[in-house]
Amino acid sequence: MRNFSSRVRGVVAKTHMADLDNRNPRRAAGEETSSGRRQRRVAAVSAPALCAARLTLPGVMDAEGRVDESRLRMHIFKNGGVPPSERGLAWRFLFGMYPCSSTPSERSLLQEQMVVRYRVMKRKWQQFLPSAVRMHLNGTDAELVAAVRYFDQRQVQVQQQTRYHCEEVWDRQAFLKLQAQILFERVTFDHEELQEAIRIIDKDVPRTNRDLSYYQDEGLGNLLVLRDILITYAAFHPEVTYAQGMNDLCSRFLEVLDSEVDTFWSFSCYMEKFSRDFRADGLHRKIELEAALLKELDPLLYTHLVKDSMESLAFCHRWLLLGFQREFEHSDALRLFEILSCDHLALISQQVDRARYQERLTRKYSSEEDSESELQAVNTDFTFELFICAAILLENREALMRCRDDVQLIQFASSLQGTLDLNSTLKNAEYHFYNYCKRCAWDYMNGRCRVYRSKNEDFFYQLRSLFVLK
Repeated sequence: MRNFSSRVRGVVAKTHMADLDNRNPRRAAGEETSSGRRQRRVAAVSAPALCAARLTLPGVMDAEGRVDESRLRMHIFKNGGVPPSERGLAWRFLFGMYPCSSTPSERSLLQEQMVVRYRVMKRKWQQFLPSAVRMHLNGTDAELVAAVRYFDQRQVQVQQQTRYHCEEVWDRQAFLKLQAQILFERVTFDHEELQEAIRIIDKDVPRTNRDLSYYQDEGLGNLLVLRDILITYAAFHPEVTYAQGMNDLCSRFLEVLDSEVDTFWSFSCYMEKFSRDFRADGLHRKIELEAALLKELDPLLYTHLVKDSMESLAFCHRWLLLGFQREFEHSDALRLFEILSCDHLALISQQVDRARYQERLTRKYSSEEDSESELQAVNTDFTFELFICAAILLENREALMRCRDDVQLIQFASSLQGTLDLNSTLKNAEYHFYNYCKRCAWDYMNGRCRVYRSKNEDFFYQLRSLFVLK
């Protein structure tokens, strides 16, 4: 069986060079200046033109504009991400803002509805806390002062553009606005909780990485766009509200989608699945899982890191929470986020195929002695991001073995920022993933297939059911 890590390595290098310039040609985020440098702009409110845009990824979108979700996810995995020119549109499908089964006309109607609903939601918290509409500045941060100016200029431009809508558009939007108002009429806010969330957001947003080209020039105004998105999310998701780190995560969506409304809904879809990671129980669970996987892969390193307390692995949490955003060069971090988000190589995505195979195998080898052996459980919580984390730990095993306390562990983690090679890390993570599944397959075969056929034949049959790489 061909080493499946070669599936990624072959094409990943092709997208890497294109990804060094992570600007998306489909976005009107700026214009080229006379010096050839892109002039950044504040993000658009929405991007309706993309409703009818086509993905050119082979076999992913049909003639009617519908997307084959499994092919999209498989393409992302096998090719190490998507080209920058396709990223903005691909993410709208990947993260659930656009249903993959939708047609361009359906997406156009959905886009209009999302714009109106977002505006109603945003206006609701602004009316509830009018003092929080504008970020309070102390005047010492000249960049933030400029950001407010650029953001206000965009607001004026948006208001001017809406004046030229035809009567039909006005009537349709008035109806959608009425629907949204009815939908959110019963939503109430806790004054203290929302104020506290805004207080933390106003501390975190200025700390967002301003060295990114997206926040250069007039792009500084995107800091205020980011702020409004985060406050709106916190206001309408009180069970999650806001936690530190969300600004960096949401910033990634804003940079790629370059649209306030589209970022809000895509970020919200993402948080439906991963909001638990921002709570204390989610943090503890992530660390527990990483510790359990490391114990499987390298018992000696595991013992060294947790000999005092499980908290010794807490330095890994930021890696997992933000998708290794700071450990790799920025364009590589975007590609890795795509790969992790496609779930193609996560064990949890193979449950159905594995269950079907086991059912067939049980029928084929049904006998009295079969009941004596039980399938050794595969931990389906060992998602691929945990193998990425483990690969980084094992690659730096010697440095970690020299660490004697949490302070040294934190220093070690800080030293890795922006230094890791993505292709090498992917290769190592896949190697560990392969070996983990290989052991599980052998354990299963040792228990269920004794005299019926050769172990090698059984092993590879079982292994193919674990990897959906067809």
